[in-house]
Amino acid sequence: MKAITWHGKMDMRCESVPDPKIEQPRDCIIKVTACAICGSDLHLMDGIMPTMKSGDVVGHETMGEVVEVGPECRNLKVGDRVVVPFTISCGECFFCTRGYYSGCERSNPNFEMARELWGNSPAALFGYSHMLGGVPGGQAEYLRVPYADVGPLKIPSHITDEQALFLSDIFPTGYMAADFCDIKGGETIAIWGCGPVGQFAIRSALLLGAERVIAIDDTPERLEMAKQAGAETLNFREVDIYDAIMQRTHGRGADACIDAVGTEPSPTSSLMAAVDRVKVATFMGTDQPHVLRQAIHCCRNFGTVSIVGVYGGFLDKVPFGSAINRGITFKMAQTPVQRYMPLLLERIERGEIDPSFVITHRGTLDDAPGLYNTFRDKKDGCIKVFLRP
Repeated sequence: MKAITWHGKMDMRCESVPDPKIEQPRDCIIKVTACAICGSDLHLMDGIMPTMKSGDVVGHETMGEVVEVGPECRNLKVGDRVVVPFTISCGECFFCTRGYYSGCERSNPNFEMARELWGNSPAALFGYSHMLGGVPGGQAEYLRVPYADVGPLKIPSHITDEQALFLSDIFPTGYMAADFCDIKGGETIAIWGCGPVGQFAIRSALLLGAERVIAIDDTPERLEMAKQAGAETLNFREVDIYDAIMQRTHGRGADACIDAVGTEPSPTSSLMAAVDRVKVATFMGTDQPHVLRQAIHCCRNFGTVSIVGVYGGFLDKVPFGSAINRGITFKMAQTPVQRYMPLLLERIERGEIDPSFVITHRGTLDDAPGLYNTFRDKKDGCIKVFLRP
């Protein structure tokens, strides 16, 4: 089959790889009808995520048609149309039974590798590093889905692929970011990053009752999409973000701040961001927490900082003194997608949101390597790439 594979920094290829096969009795195989390039995939392309191997099949936003099921996968049948969550979860362990599917204790075969860096292991992920399982991903013509009786969500025929696909990751992640903010109604939520996850966080915060959303980025197309959703926008190239948020909140700060950027902020956004980049380049640091620092400072006393941007290692010069003295609450996670998918499918069916709004570019697997570059460099107004194998 065709698939998108990783061969080192800035080297993504479409090539032939072996077809997947049923390996465990709870597996299924799906024929992929739609997949997407995620901002997290760019971290792989940029070479900042360790434990990748040449030839790894990438991609974790996938949906398709079930073509084969293992003997213990009794809730699916051949022909079912499903969306596959990016987190792989057994459904039976301590965390899965409590709804924390992304903390699954059983799905990562390389849990010791993760434990060595992080103290313990989260769930395995599709199409990511070997520290997180090395499970072949879904930017491919076919995908093997482990624990398929727990993960995939059946999609009704009247919901299009474009509407359903993003239930696999970015819609639940953006919604969780807003959910973490404990919105009761009337709040001001500041969101750093107007990429795909940020766009869903904006709309989710407004769906949940936020009175104001302040969206921060520097890309005109992303800021315009945020504005169309009802957000106030700030270009960090043009204003001091801290001063602007304090001015708009009468000196109090935002009720909650969402970091939807993570480890790769623009290195030219501030002096500290440039220093972070130099440290990473010279192996003196592993992550670049410029946005997190700014979110902490811009959050009101006893507010919440919600973190859904990807970080991989150890953070430097995070103002924890500010956080503890002002009572900041931190909430963060890899998204337990299975927890949110049914709820968000209902919102789509009720017409409260159409996730296809975020798509700006389309292509096939053959087009994908070029579209990776387009997405990474934000060329041609690229915000989200939708692929049909």
